[in-house]
Amino acid sequence: MVGPIRVVVTGAAGQIAYSLLHQIAKGDVFGHDQPLILHLLDIPPMMGVLNGVVMELNDCALPLINEMVATDNPEVAFKDVEAAFLVGAMPRKEGMERKDLLAANVKIFKAQGQALDKFAKKTVKVLVVGNPANTNALVCSKYAPSIPKENFSAMTRLDQNRAQAEVAAHLKVPVSCVNGVIIWGNHSSTQFPDVSHAKVILQSGKEASVYESIGDEKWLQTEFIEKIQKRGAEVIKARKLSSAMSAAKAAADHMHDIWHGTSNGRWVSMGVFSDGSYGTPEGVMFSFPVTIQNKEWKIVKGLPISTFAQSKLDITGKELIEERQEALAVCQD
Repeated sequence: MVGPIRVVVTGAAGQIAYSLLHQIAKGDVFGHDQPLILHLLDIPPMMGVLNGVVMELNDCALPLINEMVATDNPEVAFKDVEAAFLVGAMPRKEGMERKDLLAANVKIFKAQGQALDKFAKKTVKVLVVGNPANTNALVCSKYAPSIPKENFSAMTRLDQNRAQAEVAAHLKVPVSCVNGVIIWGNHSSTQFPDVSHAKVILQSGKEASVYESIGDEKWLQTEFIEKIQKRGAEVIKARKLSSAMSAAKAAADHMHDIWHGTSNGRWVSMGVFSDGSYGTPEGVMFSFPVTIQNKEWKIVKGLPISTFAQSKLDITGKELIEERQEALAVCQD
């Protein structure tokens, strides 16, 4: 019998966690034979709600849960964890700018980085979901210097899933038939959803280029990009709440691929530390296509980048540099 692993979810009484915890607990992320000790962290005013979440998880009678620890104490929450979903953050509301979010949330991730540094296993894999995710992940890593910076990543999988689904709908194929969509840069309205390297299995059974199959460069370079960039705001306008179910699914997908790796010939999009690949700024969390083996990611190198694509990478890279400067200034206040 495999021993249990300790997994922490922050913001555990919130909307995203409500969907995410069930996926984790039934084995979709770490495996259907991997027992779990769930650490559930939230702020003191949310502990009553969190206790209700614990009741529901108990009532699900999920065999993989060995134990649950519901707490408002970061020392308890991060103790000996091997995987961390940092979901808890002030949610974006209708009309709110990302810089407003940044000021509110950066200090949260500074404190959580310090707690990870003190209490988590040094091998812990940390996924930042709370926005602005790329820069929050950067700050979290900065304040956890004893944990390798490669162990931190930011979620752009929701954007990849959105783009993949949009392509599939446009080509009238199941979403499983689309592969190789890339999200470059920031999880923001400057991100660049790129299908120029993507493939699709058409209704005929033939594999083809997504770009050529769609055959509408203007749509791909305007309406498609804008739709993916603004999808989060569109959801907020419709629900009056930010994306939750889809964000939880993307977080589960992201950590699943860290834990189990990517299959041959496939990559996924993740915000990771930039090494300057594709002319991107170094030292920011930039979303690249990555492959994963043995829980270690590698940026996919050598993809041809058009002048149009490079211009999009430059825009999102500039935003990430600006966010980094703002975030570090907030942390020093």
